[in-house]
Amino acid sequence: MRLDLPDFALVVLIGATGSGKSSFAAKHFRPTEVISSDHCRGLVSDDETDQSVTADAFELVRAIAEKRLKHRRLTVIDATNVRAADRKGWIEVARRWHALPVAIVIDPGVKVCIERNQRRPDRPFGPQVVQRMASEIRRGLGGLQREGFRQVWKLTSEAEIDAAVVERKPLWTDRRDDVGPFDIIGDVHGCAAELEELLIKLGYQVNWSEDRGERTVQVVSAPGRKAVFVGDLVDRGPNSPDALRIAMSMVAAGSAYVVQGNHERKLARWLQGRKVTVAHGLQQTIDQLDGETRGLRESLPAFLDSLRSHYWLDGGRLAVAHAGLKEEMIGRGSPAVREFALYGETTGEVDEFGLPVRADWAAGYRGATTLVYGHTPVPDAEWVNNTLCIDTGCVFGGKLTALQWPERTLVQVAARQVWSEPVRPLASAGGGRSMQAEADDLLDMEDVSGRRWIETELRGRVVVAEENAAAAVEVMSRFALAPQWLAYLPPTMSPCETSAAEGWLERPEEAFAHYRERGVESVVCEEKHMGSRAVIAICRNTEAARKRFDAQRGETGAIWTRTGRAFFNDAAMTEGLLERIRAVADATGLWTELETDWVLLDCEIMPWSAKAGALIQAQYAPVAASAAVGLAAANHALARAAASGVEVDELARRFKGRSQRAALYARAWEPYVWPVSGVDDLKIAPFHLLATEGRTWFDRDHVWHMNWADRLAAAGHGVVTATRWRTVDLRDEAACAEAAAWWETMTAAGGEGMVVKPQAFITRGPKGLIQPALKVRGREYLRIIYGPEYDAPEHLARLRERGLTGKRNLALREFALGHEGLKRFVAGEPLRRVHECVFAVLAMESEPLDPRL
Repeated sequence: MRLDLPDFALVVLIGATGSGKSSFAAKHFRPTEVISSDHCRGLVSDDETDQSVTADAFELVRAIAEKRLKHRRLTVIDATNVRAADRKGWIEVARRWHALPVAIVIDPGVKVCIERNQRRPDRPFGPQVVQRMASEIRRGLGGLQREGFRQVWKLTSEAEIDAAVVERKPLWTDRRDDVGPFDIIGDVHGCAAELEELLIKLGYQVNWSEDRGERTVQVVSAPGRKAVFVGDLVDRGPNSPDALRIAMSMVAAGSAYVVQGNHERKLARWLQGRKVTVAHGLQQTIDQLDGETRGLRESLPAFLDSLRSHYWLDGGRLAVAHAGLKEEMIGRGSPAVREFALYGETTGEVDEFGLPVRADWAAGYRGATTLVYGHTPVPDAEWVNNTLCIDTGCVFGGKLTALQWPERTLVQVAARQVWSEPVRPLASAGGGRSMQAEADDLLDMEDVSGRRWIETELRGRVVVAEENAAAAVEVMSRFALAPQWLAYLPPTMSPCETSAAEGWLERPEEAFAHYRERGVESVVCEEKHMGSRAVIAICRNTEAARKRFDAQRGETGAIWTRTGRAFFNDAAMTEGLLERIRAVADATGLWTELETDWVLLDCEIMPWSAKAGALIQAQYAPVAASAAVGLAAANHALARAAASGVEVDELARRFKGRSQRAALYARAWEPYVWPVSGVDDLKIAPFHLLATEGRTWFDRDHVWHMNWADRLAAAGHGVVTATRWRTVDLRDEAACAEAAAWWETMTAAGGEGMVVKPQAFITRGPKGLIQPALKVRGREYLRIIYGPEYDAPEHLARLRERGLTGKRNLALREFALGHEGLKRFVAGEPLRRVHECVFAVLAMESEPLDPRL
């Protein structure tokens, strides 16, 4: 006997003790698939025959089964399961996880079971136990399907049991082996002419003919493509029979799938003579079918009966259902799956039109599988959390829509007229806001909290510790600006290796050597402005800001810090600076050249005091003042001691050096500080053009980015300042020496330093991703970071032992996360997917690393 089992099912073995259930399970199923009650008794009590722990053992069996079914794994229950009461719980578990419950009855005969038990010393009971079990099983055999088992297999002899072969079959809805490409077509509702027009627009050929009075159609598919209909082919429209003919012929030719819609189900029930309410366009279909030939009417019931609740396609990347599906229902089978796929989910209320209020299940969808559906007409097809409703109300005068997969391209034709007046007007529910924006209004803590594993294109899986995620959530919830702007947080930057040159902690030669050793031939050296890092989102106008960023209150952009906080507390200052930058973008022709209405810039905003004024006054200036006073007193005391004949020369030289270093420290930030009373006192230095509509710019090298920075600075009207930069061929020693001298000149004049980057924005070496940038800071700037006396020989020796490994790893992880988040943003993914990366960057910043690096 061949047992064709669904490849996802809860298989319940039923048999008396000694019937051979465990042997059967070991022969036909993987060890991990079988959950044995005896084995669980052993896990609980170290004794598989200890009946006193049976309740706990079965609790463990159930827990394991639940976890396996949650992850869509075939599961086999190896227990006697002789009573209906024992089996009821397994039916409930199967239904909870939308698995098909399957019963396999193993009954070699009472005599065989008794003989086997007598040969086993661990079974010290008489034959009456086996006889009672066998009697219970046989009494319940006829009712197994009524209990809820979708399949019942009975093996009633040793020969049948030994000869049985188990074969696994995919569920009818499982077509993951079909990788397409597909054309997914929305609700047709009898609009056959529009369907034909859409198919032709998609590249299909539709050929009508008559054969002995029977109207037939042949649809030749576009090369390699297959259509998928989301259901509701019939009712309300002018020509349901031809819509059915097209779909039925394509299914017969193997060039289409059709999922069942609620209107197909109702029509099927009417054809079966069952009692249904003839409403919502069914009467039109009945009347249209009355005028048809016998061929269509006779083949229609079988076709309608063959329709499935949904299809799972393209390796699991795509699912199509009529009214949608929850993530945990995809690729599974149960009455609940079919009902949800047909009708979706309602709140139990009705609206002012008397129609059921639909629950917004798509707002909570978190599946990796793209789900395409129809059922509820919408004015326009909009992506929401990796789901798309393509019922655009053709029968109500809207459009007939198809989604091309995997291209994710929408193809539409307009309705030829209003064929049926809608009960509820087709109108956007969000007051002009997108459906995705509505779904993004509320952050789900589960999307950003706890230990997280984030897959990135550049660095694979990045792990975020639970405690770091919690810190990020707190910062974001308390301090961040409006979340719809936060598409990106810039990564930290690692310093170069420490220099062995006398009197220096960092020099360009170490950065050049770092990249040269990793196979990089050309780098870009950029002046490092001493300002505050900022990300600027600038939109062409308020409409562009509303459309792309769901901006409120007339905003035209946003400016934020590395921690996601608004850069300025003053909204007028923010809008004033944005207006200046917008004028620069207009002057350079940025909008037209890059085909965009918005741009994201990575910048420095100066002066440093605009953001760090309080830090300077509260931390740096007091250190300088106290050092000056204290060291002056010490030097005075040493001078008096020397005048008294005390030998203090060495100590005096030491304190004189300390005074000189303190004086340098007090002047170190002067070039970075000036009063700011308005926008006129600000300067921005852009160095990365991160993203525009539909794309990121990580694929362009830093020369391209700096050329754009130069163009913006040239038209900067005083607000955009130029960044000095140059390319350096690392194979040319003279060029490297010249770049190092250039750096010395800049830093001696008060510059912070420079940033050295591989010319390509993203660079990989034999060991993976290479540092995207290394900062080389000047001698006097480092005095601010490490303190007035950092360059004293004894302190330099200690600082040269600083470890950079943690900082380097952090910089790579944050760079990969920033790239991933921005890539998701321009692809139009849900905000939660973008924020997963943004929150992770902020979480990384809470790692215990020396901030001076």
